[in-house]
Amino acid sequence: MLRNTSRNWAKWGPRLLEGLTMRRVGLILLGAMICTFGIHNIHQQTGITEGGVIGMMLLVENWLGISPAIVTPVLDLTCYLLAFKYLGGGFIRTSVVSTLSVSLFYKIWEQFPPMLPDLSAYPLAASVLGALFVGLGVGIIVRQGGSSGGDDALALTISRVTGWRLSRSYLFTDLVVLVLSLSYIPFARIAYSIVTVTLSSWIIDRVQGFRFRCSASKAQ
Repeated sequence: MLRNTSRNWAKWGPRLLEGLTMRRVGLILLGAMICTFGIHNIHQQTGITEGGVIGMMLLVENWLGISPAIVTPVLDLTCYLLAFKYLGGGFIRTSVVSTLSVSLFYKIWEQFPPMLPDLSAYPLAASVLGALFVGLGVGIIVRQGGSSGGDDALALTISRVTGWRLSRSYLFTDLVVLVLSLSYIPFARIAYSIVTVTLSSWIIDRVQGFRFRCSASKAQ
């Protein structure tokens, strides 16, 4: 039995780990740590939510009391299964690592009390600061070819099936989650959540674009 296991690993192991260098995994872990730190210490403490899978995760936690460490991989796996045929194995492989990393760091942060001051009285500051953490963390993960969750996979799937532009697909998923979030978040807070979604998306684009500029400079 052990011999068969060794043979199977020798056959499939290199394929499963293809492209997952120590540097890439390390940066994915860093991005997951930054992103989840902001969500745990800002979003969850102030009621400022995100759209997409992150917002759905917070929604399920408030509706059912289920920890994000459990909800996140379930939601992500569902999105990845839907998108596998459109995104390819490389994206899925890297995203599995990033999803497990996000779940791991959620679990770690849950063991500690809030590490930042309560910004509930300053929702604009909370939405901006939360977007900085999420944007930077997710941006680092996306630069490595993965995703912080199933948001990217879901948006790409919707875009492919409906023919919508990708930006419209992202906006659709975000707005659906934000509307559902009105069940536990006041409308004024949802307005600040829109600020967070918009700013974090912009930061992700900037972080992702920074890699290409560096690559272009080296090529010259």
